[in-house]
Amino acid sequence: MTDRLPGFSTLAVHAGAQPDPTTGARATPIYQTTSFVFNDADHAASLFGLQAFGNIYTRIGNPTQAVLEERLAALEGGTAALAVASGHAAQVVVLQQLLMPGDEFIAARKLYGGSINQFNHAFKSFARANCMAVRSISSTTPSRALAGTWCGPIPMISTASSAR
Repeated sequence: MTDRLPGFSTLAVHAGAQPDPTTGARATPIYQTTSFVFNDADHAASLFGLQAFGNIYTRIGNPTQAVLEERLAALEGGTAALAVASGHAAQVVVLQQLLMPGDEFIAARKLYGGSINQFNHAFKSFARANCMAVRSISSTTPSRALAGTWCGPIPMISTASSAR
């Protein structure tokens, strides 16, 4: 037996998942639950206090989501991944962590309309984003034309597909 690392295809199917110890089922079940049982009050306190890892409430995470996140991390060669319910949620999670008041970011003009609305309208209502500004540029704007015009760190927003 050799100690080969699993390839991309194997990781895509199996990473993050273990066979069910009771039934031996290979496929990851879909856990359709909203909450989880705690062993006792101390166990609950350690979970809510982030002293122990485990499931608390499905909106925070669940075993099915954990398998997806572990699988994505394995496929990308990362240490962890975070799955969210939508592209808008992903944009909020990332940009709220990267941007501070006074920061600006640039986004291509050819984005999905919902993203444009989120950037130009919804983000203005965030307390942290009082001074945040969005600059829309065309994909042909030379990077040298943008140099030196920003008041803070600039995360680049990219999209896999342009507006249709």
